[in-house]
Amino acid sequence: MKTTNRISRRDVLVGTGASVGASLGTSLGTSLAVPAIWTSAQAQAASTIKVGMPLALTGPLGSVGQQQKRGAELYAKVQNAKGGWLGKKIELLIEDTAGNPATCVRKAQEMVERQDCRLFTGITLSSEALAIVPKLAEWNAIFISSDNGDGRLTAESFVPNFFRANVSGPMGTRAVSLYLKDAPYKTFYALGLDYAWGHNSVQVFEDEMKRLGKEFVGKVFAPTGTKDYSTYVTKIRQSGADGVYLVLAGDDNNAFLAQAAQYQLASKMAMLSEQLELSAMRAVGEACLGIIASARYAFTIDNPKNKEFVELWKQEHGGQVPDQFEGEQWQCQRVFEAGITKAGSIEADKLRPALEDLTIDDIKGQVHMRKCDHQGVQQGFIFKAAMREGYSHPVPEIIATLAADRTTPPCNKTTYDD
Repeated sequence: MKTTNRISRRDVLVGTGASVGASLGTSLGTSLAVPAIWTSAQAQAASTIKVGMPLALTGPLGSVGQQQKRGAELYAKVQNAKGGWLGKKIELLIEDTAGNPATCVRKAQEMVERQDCRLFTGITLSSEALAIVPKLAEWNAIFISSDNGDGRLTAESFVPNFFRANVSGPMGTRAVSLYLKDAPYKTFYALGLDYAWGHNSVQVFEDEMKRLGKEFVGKVFAPTGTKDYSTYVTKIRQSGADGVYLVLAGDDNNAFLAQAAQYQLASKMAMLSEQLELSAMRAVGEACLGIIASARYAFTIDNPKNKEFVELWKQEHGGQVPDQFEGEQWQCQRVFEAGITKAGSIEADKLRPALEDLTIDDIKGQVHMRKCDHQGVQQGFIFKAAMREGYSHPVPEIIATLAADRTTPPCNKTTYDD
């Protein structure tokens, strides 16, 4: 594997992966390379296939970006030991965006212009992805999302060179809504992060609750990086709702859950979440027990390929199990692999039709890349945060598996008809 991280505006540190042993434990070396503007002909002759990953490695959602980085690095390490893609090693170009959309666009543009990178993934925030997609045609690049939740990316903001391999926000929200259909709770409040993903998911939840004949009593949005959630907890308690729906991630998830436990919010109402990372469960411990959430990926999904992946991850990471965005990133790379193999090329005009209507069977089961809007159609999972033998913190206990056609919205939509 090769990983490139920016250390100045002009110099790039390139890590060169050594061969991988049976335990995947070999060390990585580094060397310096000078950026250059390559022609298309030079790109075709390049010795590696470059994958651009402008990631939020720092900031409130830095933990999500770090998960994406680890997921891609393990995949590249394993795949490079098998010969890479099309006989060329995979080189990851990794840059920190700190979650800033303008920075994300600038760093992606530099990857295109200086290194002729035409494949992108791992762009952490939906606001960053929404800033990137208008540039894809100009760059002649393909971007496959591994975590972006905003439903508009496969709806009104859809562009042909964008694909989403992961569960979208509306899909996660829909899964929770289907779980709540027969639940005794009648009234709901929502808290979301104050950017594209949070607003989109809360709106879908509000629409779903009203469609189910339940009462939606209010919503509030918190800026990313909020440290003190006490005023938000107070608003939620004062709403008198039977349940609260959370659209949080990273440090914000940890801060809210810890403070909600101090106020004993779970004793007042049901707590539901669009997603809940394993890292949050480790951080807050018993404070998250009993939360019901949609799983974008969980190490507890029971199928042979996931069990194999979990064991591989544990070998590489000292017995630790993979978190949800690590699993989603692995699945995204598997979609890339299948598409590139089918196309026999990384050129956008060849790779795009190869990805359309592509189906893989991997760690979450079947994922079908729908041609009409490039959304990865896949089954949904609902879990409960629960204690499990062998773990000192809560883990995701799968309590429902939902068919893909029940959780995926109609083509180019973020809403559901039934």
